[in-house]
Amino acid sequence: MKLSLSKIVDGCRLGTLTNLGKKGVHSMDIPGCLLYTKMGSAPHLTHDTLQMVKGVPAVAQLSLATLADLHEVLAEYKEGTAKFIGMPESVLYCSLHDSVICCPPGYNNNKAVSVWGCGGRMEMTASKFMAIQQVIQPDWFQCLSDGDTISGEISKKRAKKSVDRSLSFLDECLHLQEESPELQQSLMIGVIEGGDVLEERLRSARETAKRPVAGFLLDGFQGNAMAKETKLELLSSVTAELPEDKPRLMHGIGRPDEVLECIERGVDIFESCFPYQVTERGCALSFSYNYQPNPETAVIKENGQTDVQGEEEKEKNENVTLSGPQEITPFEIYLKEKRYQDDFGPLVKGCSCYCCQNHSRAYVHHLLMTNELLAGVLLMMHNLQHYFGFFCSIRDALRENKLDQLKKSVSS
Repeated sequence: MKLSLSKIVDGCRLGTLTNLGKKGVHSMDIPGCLLYTKMGSAPHLTHDTLQMVKGVPAVAQLSLATLADLHEVLAEYKEGTAKFIGMPESVLYCSLHDSVICCPPGYNNNKAVSVWGCGGRMEMTASKFMAIQQVIQPDWFQCLSDGDTISGEISKKRAKKSVDRSLSFLDECLHLQEESPELQQSLMIGVIEGGDVLEERLRSARETAKRPVAGFLLDGFQGNAMAKETKLELLSSVTAELPEDKPRLMHGIGRPDEVLECIERGVDIFESCFPYQVTERGCALSFSYNYQPNPETAVIKENGQTDVQGEEEKEKNENVTLSGPQEITPFEIYLKEKRYQDDFGPLVKGCSCYCCQNHSRAYVHHLLMTNELLAGVLLMMHNLQHYFGFFCSIRDALRENKLDQLKKSVSS
């Protein structure tokens, strides 16, 4: 894997990752995102329906938590996960956890990290973790780390312990990788830990950068436990310590406004679990990522009418909550609302996705209210394409020095 940066503007990095995959034939533009999957398939979609989504990233993400229960099957199969899931030509990245699933705190120790799969809690020692990676045979994989620092304010002692453990796991995993023929072509992503303690974050970044890792995962910034100002200050300080020639990844950050804030602080690659979470809420992504002055070519927000109406709908969506921890954000519309039952316009005016070209808000509303599985399929197709288009627009805006205009468009 090789990172070529074409532009760095106010912390934002524009470039291309080349020589991806074991054959080295794939590439990925940054800033970019991964294709979020559940055991190798985009949620609600088959491989055929995924082909109808434009702009699908080159790198698909799987989580160890969902694959760990299958490691014996994969070991017997012997040909790796990519072929097992029907994606032999894809570039696979294996993360430790699934960001959509909240892991209970307090279960990590000096010898093992707990992951939570379908069968419950599993303790991962470095040797067990690497043994599972041998049968998964990913192109990239997140190293084992103690990321149990996001449940609230933690002490300096706990932050230090998370860094010490993570560096110890990294050294052990690197040693085991050297002895594993199956993982010689796989790239390990080092993990930056330390909670909200700046001193420990910097130590983690500096020490991890000394190791032969292919990239860096900035862990522990997801959720709302850390104040926004603290989070952004830490990101700026940490990325300043990392080498420019290796990619920086981040998990659990998906809201468009938060993505832009992180890109301004040097983050390159994000997940695409946000479109899945929006789909599970019965919502459609509906925000403008057009930074051009011509309103006729813009992706129109909400009903495609006046700004005042858009703001009123935005405020209404902000006040809608579901029976769970996730709230509807200003970047989506809640299609279960009764007012959509007679709305025969597309989900987003001007959108070129399959759903918007062939179906209406009223139809998707009907599917949601009758619990039809097709609702998830259509919403996922729209939400993924809208999200991938957003990242394409970010790269275009960086090339044209118009990121400020894009930020205004997204937040309007």
